Amino acid sequence: MVNLDLNRDRTSSNEKVTNLETKELLKTDSFQNRHIGPNEAEIAQMLKSLGLADLDDLIDKTVPGTIRLKNDLQLPTALSESAALAKLKAIASKNQVYRSFIGMGYSNCLTPPVILRNILENPGWYTAYTPYQAEIAQGRLEALLNFQTMVIELTGLEIANSSLLDEGTAAAEAMSMSYGVCRNKAEAFFVDRACHPQTIEVLKTRANPLGIELIIEDFRDFDFSIPIFGALLQYPTTEGTIYDYREFVTKVHETKALVTVAADILALALLTPPGEFGADIAVGSTQRFGVPLGFGGPHAAYFATKDKYKRQVPGRIVGVSKDSNGKPALRLALQTREQHIRREKATSNICTAQVLLAVIASMYGVYHGSEGIKQIATRVHKLTAALAAGLIKLGYKIANPSFFDTLKVEASNAQDLVKLAANQRINLRLIDENAVGISLDETTSEDDLVDIWRVFAGKNELPFKLQDVVSNELINLPSSLQRTSQYLSDPVFNKHHSETELLRYLHQLESKDLSLNSSMIPLGSCTMKLNSTAEMIPVTWAEFGNIHPFAPISQTRGYQELFTTLEAWLAEITGFAGISLQPNAGSQGEYAGLQVIRQYHRDRGESHRNICLIPESAHGTNPASAVMCGMKVVAVKCGVDGDIDLENLQALAEKHQANLAALMVTYPSTHGVFESGIKEICSIVHEHGGQVYLDGANMNAQVGLCRPGDFGADVCHLNLHKTFCIPHGGGGPGMGPIGVGAHLIPYLPATPLNADQGKTIGLISAAPWGSASILTISWMYIAMMGAKGLTDATKVAILNANYMAKRLEPYYPVLFTGESGLVAHECIIDLRPIKKRARVEVEDVAKRLMDFGFHAPTVSWPVIGTVMIEPTESESLDELDRFCDAMIAIYQEADAIAKGEMDADNNPLKNAPHTAESLICGEWDHPYTREDAAYPADWTKVHKFWPAVGRIDNAYGDRNLVCSCEGMDAYK
Repeated sequence: MVNLDLNRDRTSSNEKVTNLETKELLKTDSFQNRHIGPNEAEIAQMLKSLGLADLDDLIDKTVPGTIRLKNDLQLPTALSESAALAKLKAIASKNQVYRSFIGMGYSNCLTPPVILRNILENPGWYTAYTPYQAEIAQGRLEALLNFQTMVIELTGLEIANSSLLDEGTAAAEAMSMSYGVCRNKAEAFFVDRACHPQTIEVLKTRANPLGIELIIEDFRDFDFSIPIFGALLQYPTTEGTIYDYREFVTKVHETKALVTVAADILALALLTPPGEFGADIAVGSTQRFGVPLGFGGPHAAYFATKDKYKRQVPGRIVGVSKDSNGKPALRLALQTREQHIRREKATSNICTAQVLLAVIASMYGVYHGSEGIKQIATRVHKLTAALAAGLIKLGYKIANPSFFDTLKVEASNAQDLVKLAANQRINLRLIDENAVGISLDETTSEDDLVDIWRVFAGKNELPFKLQDVVSNELINLPSSLQRTSQYLSDPVFNKHHSETELLRYLHQLESKDLSLNSSMIPLGSCTMKLNSTAEMIPVTWAEFGNIHPFAPISQTRGYQELFTTLEAWLAEITGFAGISLQPNAGSQGEYAGLQVIRQYHRDRGESHRNICLIPESAHGTNPASAVMCGMKVVAVKCGVDGDIDLENLQALAEKHQANLAALMVTYPSTHGVFESGIKEICSIVHEHGGQVYLDGANMNAQVGLCRPGDFGADVCHLNLHKTFCIPHGGGGPGMGPIGVGAHLIPYLPATPLNADQGKTIGLISAAPWGSASILTISWMYIAMMGAKGLTDATKVAILNANYMAKRLEPYYPVLFTGESGLVAHECIIDLRPIKKRARVEVEDVAKRLMDFGFHAPTVSWPVIGTVMIEPTESESLDELDRFCDAMIAIYQEADAIAKGEMDADNNPLKNAPHTAESLICGEWDHPYTREDAAYPADWTKVHKFWPAVGRIDNAYGDRNLVCSCEGMDAYK
């Protein structure tokens, strides 16, 4: 008995030890502890400085009790990094990676390993922010300048932007630009029926709310007596034919309309570029330049046009200017066109580019150069010609007499052939019941040709040998359309062809950019949080990366499980009944959400509802998106505290009751505060027949605490590249899924799973699930954080922001706070007092922060003369203090100017940033020391990030617009 008792006691004790060890192990292995920056002691220290008892005390004083969640989020138990990767690998294994010869604007490709490892898998590239602070983004800007140059030279046009989202939406932007530019007052846009079908569907979605009539027919049969403002042609066509469009282009121009050509960028290495046969605009995808298929994205689209249309170009343009030392320097040009400034007058709502993917495509061009690109294109074409010759020997007819890489094969048994091919793990395109499409790419081998021939022969034995059909002649390119002009002649495309040279070039560019691997990027409303390595790893798995977006659903079971799970998680987090993952940017999410609202009203017989109420403080994409959806924007006043003026909202809702469509509201507010009246705001809109669209830019302050679907929102877009950890990639990729109430589910964007419902708004992006491959990042984040981790992350994000506000308030007034004197996950500090005292501008502070090794917060938005700071939950107390110390030091420099202790014009603030060259070379004619300039804080002596250029002259760059490498050399 005694021994039994002792054994029982000993067992119990061991169990206690084991349980303690297990708990400690779980705590150590918890991803939450790796994602959230401050530890328990630091959290306690910050709470004490705020006079708060604990995190719950903070949240009770910050988030209105009327909207607080009563229960925990219902999400699976958090997984460790290794467990989450193993689980996602099991899901990925359910995808079947077939050899896809489907085409339709998507091609398999080879990502050079030096580019894969040093760009796509490198946080130095993928964690950077949009290059608004150009002095610390020179590497990325140079890569984008290379991209623009590559596009300009391959298309034969004069100016290009630094990428758009995908080919379908780029074509839609071309249609919108043509509509705005053309002066013949036509309301119709011609689309050749041989354009990619997904592009046509995106155009339909975009044209409808603007009242644009689409004329979709064969370009050879078009009646030019019908007025049009523009036309879209595919080159080569979706079925592979190469047409000479010169006569058609001339006739379109005679009507004063514009011509857009959607061109295969690799084909342009061999074919006459669109600019040389008269096109006004060229669009397309650069995906086949080293960017994985990824089931549809992310990919960088290109957009090129004539110089005279430069101020109408959607998206961003990188331009050459000069810095304060007279050196060439790069920047984003013509920013007055952006929707942030032009709002409802903007020509586009585009708020992002696919920077990371454009960088990959540009470096693919740099690595291969003109000759390399031509060799790849020539090989692809020769293989296609050989494939055609073999099929003809087998008794089949090739419907397109000229082609680049795509064949349309006439076959009465087309469906059977597609099934036979699938049995051999080969995907062909079923064009119709009598024709099969086959598109080749740079990964195609001679063995692939043999396998395809065997499918068409119906047996393994072929009546010919490979060498019998291979020819060295380019027999299927029209002689009148073979390219004669040069391209990629700039030195940058001709000296980095060895891996050693490219590796060093990439490292050189990376060292010019400040990314999250260097310091915090405290941008308000942009949420630059940790993008963990574990989250990023699955992006480049072949099971996700090598899937064609139009592969049969049966081959994408893993993707479907990923989508279903992520949709369910996001629905639980937001309180919405339905989720669409299709929008591939935040601006696209806004547009999709408003389109859903518009379609809902139309379906109920209330198509007259077209008034969209938008607070004066709203993000610039809000009014731009509303106008794109055919709505009329009416501004709602905000009070001195930044909150929506409820009386004004009530008055406007009553005034426009008959036509009220929607209210667009950001929550927490654009001013970084939880407005206590949010439920009342939603009720006012609903009472007057409108729907509430909630901008999810600030969702990082809500997850686990409150849900938009619960407190009155009908639609919300989610920036997965903010709240859910997809990295910003230097300005893209982004993701903007939308959540909707149950009554709006029938109107969600079309996918193969809901396209038959009839009420869908159609395609928003070219691929059914948008940028599908990067959804793995958000899946990993949620899986590893779990309900508690996500909620704690939100609490700490709010804590960090309030701690920084508290530390900085003695020096810079905190402009907006809630009823308890607290902010949400970001704070706005006022720099106008130091401007008044010392003539120090917001820009001076932003540039001086570079000398401290920091990226500036969001400047002069939503209030001119302020900065908006968002630390996120991922930054440690040390990093928060380091940034606060920098801001306090800058205040002290401004104070010295105000007191006359420092020259008002020649001081560290006005001359920032300071480059190494400016400190070492030439005379030092400043009344402060080199040490004060270069090492304003102790930590800069331990690790120093050097800005590559001095302060950039933006006005000079706009007056002397140069957007290509040749221009930069000439400028030098």
